[in-house]
Amino acid sequence: MLALKLLLTVAEALLLAAALAIPLYSLVLRIQAMRKQSADPGAAVELEPIPVRGPVALALVACLPLLIASSIVVIPSGMGGVRISQIEGTLPGTLYPGVHFITPLVDSVQLFDLRDHIFAAGVAPEGARPSTQKGTLDVQSKEGLSIGLGVTVRYRLDPNKLATVQAHLPQPADKELVPPVVASAWRELAPQYTVREIFSSKREEVRAKASTVITRKLVSDGIVVEEVMLSEIRLPDEYAKGLEGLLLKEQEDDQLGIQTEIQQKQVRIAELQAEAEAKQKIKQAEGDAQSKVVEAKGEADAMQYTLPLKQKQIEQSKLEAQARKEATIQNAEADAQAKVIDSKAELERRNLLADAEASRIKLLAVANAERMKSEADLLNRSPLLINKIVAERLSDKIQVVMVPSDGKFFFANDVFKNMASSPVLKQEMDNESQPDPKPGH
Repeated sequence: MLALKLLLTVAEALLLAAALAIPLYSLVLRIQAMRKQSADPGAAVELEPIPVRGPVALALVACLPLLIASSIVVIPSGMGGVRISQIEGTLPGTLYPGVHFITPLVDSVQLFDLRDHIFAAGVAPEGARPSTQKGTLDVQSKEGLSIGLGVTVRYRLDPNKLATVQAHLPQPADKELVPPVVASAWRELAPQYTVREIFSSKREEVRAKASTVITRKLVSDGIVVEEVMLSEIRLPDEYAKGLEGLLLKEQEDDQLGIQTEIQQKQVRIAELQAEAEAKQKIKQAEGDAQSKVVEAKGEADAMQYTLPLKQKQIEQSKLEAQARKEATIQNAEADAQAKVIDSKAELERRNLLADAEASRIKLLAVANAERMKSEADLLNRSPLLINKIVAERLSDKIQVVMVPSDGKFFFANDVFKNMASSPVLKQEMDNESQPDPKPGH
């Protein structure tokens, strides 16, 4: 449809250009003819008349595409339009995005942006170009202190009420109405709350009420409020310092909760004492008796709390002693069982060692018997080996003596006989024949 409107506009321009070019061309030819006539008065020059009907007809024909093009209106996406008649004024109804036909030369269309708009007082969102009121929005709290608020309002025009907006409100309506309504709503609500409530405890409540008031005021004028945000609160410098100190103290109080409870009890006791002193001053006559009653009651109350505590401590001591006793008994039983197990293990070890020693002695005895038997057999076969054995065993005690081997050398025979009958040699031979005792027995 935009292409058609463009073609009609081009056709209109071409027709108007042609309607203007024809008389201009005829006028140029007439001027040239008049110059020739003035240059040569005797020459016959025919002056053609300037055509009028043809250009007028072309101009009238050019009005047709002009009227058709002006009757076509294209509403862009995100926009809305209102028809304004030169005869009836603003017509009801909204023209939504698309192609619409209107009465040419009578109706016109005013466009409105139906997308979301942002109004920010004090701060502006990044990447947006809102209608911004310079500086923060200053309001008065309940204490009379001046507070700076950073307020952001997201809103849009109601497409169903564009005719009312165009006919009754100043234009542009959103930029003319939203800032004063927002400022008025916040300045009406802020004096109902203290600075502390606005800053922390009732911040969301204040924002919700302001949103309700702003929405109610603007909806009747065709402006729909989507969201009201309280993004920043700028406190007075002195109050901010005091509030910071107060918050630090509250944090310390939270960390020392037990001490706070003790202090509260002390304050309560001080209050009771103050009340007792006041009553004593009011009733001087009954003061002594009443004070004694109060003291007795206080002692009784203290005893009520002290006795159960002492009793619990005694019971706890008894339970701890009983637990230590049971632990000692269990440890003693465990030690006794450990000793019994150790003694049994030692007895079994000794029995095993005794059995092993007996087996070893028995095996050694059998081996010695077999060895002696084999030696006896060997000696029976070779009697001269006796001299060799004696010589080997006495080799470190005597020097070597060479004697004849036939046994006729009487001196050698006597020496060997005496040595064989020597008790020292017998003892050494017995020691060599006995098995070595096992270590540990």
